[in-house]
Amino acid sequence: MTFDKEKILKYCNQVSKNTLMQTLNIEYIDAGEDYLVASMPVNPSVHQPMGLLHGGASVALAESVGSAASMLYVNSELSEVRGIEISANHLKAKREGIVTATARIIHKGKSIHLWEIRITDESGNLISLCKLTNMVLPRRKLDNK
Repeated sequence: MTFDKEKILKYCNQVSKNTLMQTLNIEYIDAGEDYLVASMPVNPSVHQPMGLLHGGASVALAESVGSAASMLYVNSELSEVRGIEISANHLKAKREGIVTATARIIHKGKSIHLWEIRITDESGNLISLCKLTNMVLPRRKLDNK
């Protein structure tokens, strides 16, 4: 199988329509054989009451990019991906602009994927450092009864 960056980005952005990713304006912007990158604008729609980027919005960005990245490693006709654990350290506040999340694979097993997701600002400052564990499951057949 050949790596097709444009096809991957188009697919990730397409399946994000009418989801939380669309609500948060998350856009997939870069991909490689061992990473996936998405960006999210920081504005009042993702602020907490003090006018700063909400940690939950950062975690949603991290889980979105890490889960999408795991899907790139599995046959979606045979397998499903589920996030089973995420941790985040929020290191720097952000009021406005853009944050970018880069998910890089740490461990790619048959049933578990471990990702490190670094969320940075436009200047490369580390905003949050996250770790996501995904479980790979057999795709469930829908019962038409």
